Amino acid sequence: MMKLFDAHCHLQDPRVVNIAPKLTKTALDNGVHHFVVNGVSEKDWELVKEMGDNYPSVIPSFGLHPWFITNRTSKWLTTLRNLLIVNPEAAVGEIGLDNGPLAKHIDFNDQIETFRPQLQLAKELKRPVSVHCVNAFDELLEIMKLIGPFPEGVILHSYIGSADMVPEFAKLGAYFSFSGHLMPMDETRGKKIVKAVPNDRILLETDAPDALPKLNDSDDLFLVEEQDSVSDVLNQPANIHFVLSYVAGLYDVTKEELADLSYKNAMRLFSYEGYKVQEC
Repeated sequence: MMKLFDAHCHLQDPRVVNIAPKLTKTALDNGVHHFVVNGVSEKDWELVKEMGDNYPSVIPSFGLHPWFITNRTSKWLTTLRNLLIVNPEAAVGEIGLDNGPLAKHIDFNDQIETFRPQLQLAKELKRPVSVHCVNAFDELLEIMKLIGPFPEGVILHSYIGSADMVPEFAKLGAYFSFSGHLMPMDETRGKKIVKAVPNDRILLETDAPDALPKLNDSDDLFLVEEQDSVSDVLNQPANIHFVLSYVAGLYDVTKEELADLSYKNAMRLFSYEGYKVQEC
């Protein structure tokens, strides 16, 4: 069976946390050996840590997402630093910049003021960092140039930015992770983006429980019914197989080739000073 690595998900999300053991088992049974579980606020960091402690397949990641910066405490950065120091296996993330409609109520300058010290912390502690970016790639590149380069890696998660910017980001240490968010995009544009990525910088993710892959026949998907509405369904890590198939077609490689590439890239990326990912 192909080995797969979900480079970005949120199993601590309140919508799925109660069934996280079931979701991890389903994924493992389908060849998904590792999951990077990304915290988004001070409120969920301890839960992410517990998942990292309890599941050998989980790599914890701690960060303050731009959507949640208004609720941060005065000690958030000290708490984050200490948490990363006592958890040498942990990455940084999810952090980022969002100039899109879902973040229109969040001051963008405040986002920058929160993003920069987290990016600097990742560089200082030599950890990979997972970055959310919506309609702010120019600003992100400028900040990365000022703080970088990043030999431990910056993961541009669910990347749907410009193909033309890929080389500039890659020179600074960026990896490009693709999820179901790519699938609704015009296929010609999607192919141009994917083909711009060097083969040693491509990753796959689910962003579960969001980014459910778009298929003509959804009967094949692994679905999670949202508890408060049976009409809504959520994503889970086992669905990375559908991301794999779609991205492999755009990249003009076989599924097996892309699975091998992305798995090796992720294993290398998440094995760093003081920590090495163990085979599951």
